[in-house]
Amino acid sequence: MALEVSLQNLTTSAMRVTAGTIRLEVDVSGEGRQKLQPLRPREVATLIAYPAGAPNVTSRRFPTGVQVPTKDKKVDKITEEIRPFALDVDVIPPMAKLHGYLFFNIAKEFEVVRDSTLYLPDIKIVAGNKPLMFFEVPLASVAH
Repeated sequence: MALEVSLQNLTTSAMRVTAGTIRLEVDVSGEGRQKLQPLRPREVATLIAYPAGAPNVTSRRFPTGVQVPTKDKKVDKITEEIRPFALDVDVIPPMAKLHGYLFFNIAKEFEVVRDSTLYLPDIKIVAGNKPLMFFEVPLASVAH
């Protein structure tokens, strides 16, 4: 699933977003909440190139990662096509807006999107590393 995200900094200070902490919290009935990490462009390319994917050895409903081939021309080509669209965030300059896509492997179960929340827990003012805020964005209102 590709989730379009825009982050806008309306302050006069640069903000740091710790991208490694971003999660999609999926509420799976009967199984509770699962926190999915965004996929990297190469992982997305692997899933596109090989939809059957590697055998899933985990007991979780949604895979937590994708086994990526080290050298594969097909995956390399798709990765280069996807990379410009991926949200590449670290620092949001003052008065700036960043835009791109976060990719999540929801195992083709798109009905769970309406019960999901995008969670950005770690946003700080760069000067002084001062914690600023976190965001929880319920996707129920955007999943139509």
